[in-house]
Amino acid sequence: MRIDIITVEPDLLRSPFENSMMKRAIEKNLAEVHLHNLREYGFGNYRQIDDYQFGGGAGMVLMIEPIAKCIDELKSKRKYDEVIYMTPDAPTLNQPTANTLSLKENILILTGHYKGVDQRVRDQYITKEISIGDYVLTGGELAAAVLCDAVIRLIPGVLGDETSALTDSFQDNLLSPPVYTRPSDYQGMKVPEVLLSGNFHKIEKWRNEKAIERTQQIRPDLLDEN
Repeated sequence: MRIDIITVEPDLLRSPFENSMMKRAIEKNLAEVHLHNLREYGFGNYRQIDDYQFGGGAGMVLMIEPIAKCIDELKSKRKYDEVIYMTPDAPTLNQPTANTLSLKENILILTGHYKGVDQRVRDQYITKEISIGDYVLTGGELAAAVLCDAVIRLIPGVLGDETSALTDSFQDNLLSPPVYTRPSDYQGMKVPEVLLSGNFHKIEKWRNEKAIERTQQIRPDLLDEN
């Protein structure tokens, strides 16, 4: 998988891809991530990429021309399965979306900044818009990193145990059940006996019951989607 990210602040994005699972995926050649500084496509000596809103109002808007130049240049070199815009006023990222994107070959991500991008960019270039929550960040860089992490970890070979991702929360519209490790008894706080029984059938039944129970308590809306 190749992911290209267009950003105003590329330095904000370097660390996530130089550590942990995303670093491992890149080192194994399971994923490529390329950052493109939008300012390199800006105008004049100051590399202008934003301007005031037509009609007035507070906040600057990213101009269409620098973004169009960058996207057109990237699209001239390869075909993208999705051109994604990270913006708070979009459908919220969920596990099914991450699952679907993990099967793609080339993804292009545009990060927002200031008051966002000229609407014509969204109308003409963007194929999918994604939010990571109902709140506003300074820019879309951190949101793009979240999306990349959610997607890249699903690529076969990235996680040590490929079945791990299949039992994550939200994969089946349920939250994960409680998990425990050694010691089995810590200051009187004991691990449920069923997990120590060695009876796989009983353990799976317990985990499923607890997953449903936790989901009912914390995220009952997920059960409505089943």
